[in-house]
Amino acid sequence: MAKSQRHRLSFGCLIFLLLFFIGLVAVGWFVIQIPSLAESQFGYASSRLGVVDRYWYSLRLILRHEDLTKPIAEQGSPRLFVIQRGETAEQVAVRLQREGLIRNSEAFRDYMVYSGLDTAIQAGEYEISPAWNAIEIGHHLLDATPDQITFVILAGWRLEEIAASLPTSGLQISPDEFLQFVRNPPAEWHPAGRNSAGLSLEGYLFPGEYRFRRDASLREVVAAFLDRFNQQVDANLREAFARQGLSLHEAVTLASIVHREGVVEEERPMIASVFYNRLRAGMKLDADPTVQYALGYNSIQQTWWTNPLTRNDLMINSPYNTYQNAGLPPTPICNPSLSALQAVAYPADSPYFYFRARCDGSGRHSFAKTFEEHLQNACP
Repeated sequence: MAKSQRHRLSFGCLIFLLLFFIGLVAVGWFVIQIPSLAESQFGYASSRLGVVDRYWYSLRLILRHEDLTKPIAEQGSPRLFVIQRGETAEQVAVRLQREGLIRNSEAFRDYMVYSGLDTAIQAGEYEISPAWNAIEIGHHLLDATPDQITFVILAGWRLEEIAASLPTSGLQISPDEFLQFVRNPPAEWHPAGRNSAGLSLEGYLFPGEYRFRRDASLREVVAAFLDRFNQQVDANLREAFARQGLSLHEAVTLASIVHREGVVEEERPMIASVFYNRLRAGMKLDADPTVQYALGYNSIQQTWWTNPLTRNDLMINSPYNTYQNAGLPPTPICNPSLSALQAVAYPADSPYFYFRARCDGSGRHSFAKTFEEHLQNACP
């Protein structure tokens, strides 16, 4: 009986040793295969990794497979994610998790180091969807060319200046096609309404910063400018124009002149009051910016706004020359700021008919009731 028990014990030990050996072989095989398994799931490891690091990061990726391959959401609209210059992969990973774009910042960082992408992240703006997995997001961060671009219209720009900024904007719209459209827009597009036949959109492309897809069409871009205008120039502002006896088109035209004349924003209501006083008195506006608009591009100065103007410039034969023609010019001469539009809607109450730039270079003006006072305000 004792002999039989010893036999069974020996057999059991043998089975245990055999299983232990098989287990060791299996573990050994798995350890050997770890880099290959990681490579099959996550691509090639960076050549910068040593043997130990390659095994270490490969194992960590395998254990965190779901964090890397499963998106945080099945659906989701892309959102803006900005990487600042000098940010590390670890800092980016932490922010991605905080903003709900990846599941695990450590897993993301491990993948970036494993693949060598941690040193290739570019600063810039990105549109990232939570419906992408961490691996897709990691590769997306290598291309700093954003899906959207920022386009800026500076207050006081004329149509040609907006067009000139298009080639470097990232939009796929040529200056020529832009100008052709805004100079001859569909009648139903014009904010001036029924009386807009034959009018360009000069004055109605509202200044400011816009975000567009790179492939945005010409109509989408112009529609955004006009939508912003209609939002800013609301019913209250339009009613204020009407109380001043102006149609929307007349108000925008006057505001465009006020904007170009008033470098200092707080002076614009006073400048508007001068022009109102002149219009009511039947005087010509004598506004330099209208002559500049009529002159067009100055190839010597390389600007659309010739400065200074000569006596001959003031004699140019153009309906925009308010030194030669009474009343407002036919159209706005630029795309004015909201403050200029507000100045026309709510002008100062003043007795002034004249103003001229001060001699201190401040951009401010001296105002006068009479022409004699106006002459006295001239620079020495």
